[in-house]
Amino acid sequence: MASVAELRQGIATNLGTIPGLRTSEFIPDNPNPPIAIVQFDRATYHLDMRNGMAEYNFVVQLIVGRADERTAQRNLDSYCSSTGASSVLLAVESDRTLAGKAFDCVLSELSSYGPVLINDTTYLGAEFQVRVLAS
Repeated sequence: MASVAELRQGIATNLGTIPGLRTSEFIPDNPNPPIAIVQFDRATYHLDMRNGMAEYNFVVQLIVGRADERTAQRNLDSYCSSTGASSVLLAVESDRTLAGKAFDCVLSELSSYGPVLINDTTYLGAEFQVRVLAS
């Protein structure tokens, strides 16, 4: 049986395969972009008759610096792509078992894209929804 912390760590580990991207399985007070922050969102329990399967939902908040908005948007676009070395989709799904802790892990959607205000600093960011099936 996997814990939420183990699943969150597995997603962060997968994201760590993207060159130059920092990852955090904890919400930092002062993020240092580019960074992918893995956050637990919700869980649905009792998905099978023996109550052994659960669906865990995580949000990956990806933040890039915004010193130059065009460069920031190009950088964020590369993370949002479904191809290439910077693809969050490919990284999250690179080990769909999360080192044996899950039955499956999929990035289901990109849910937001735009300015993000953190501690009076505006960054550019995107949020990705990740669904994990585990017992």
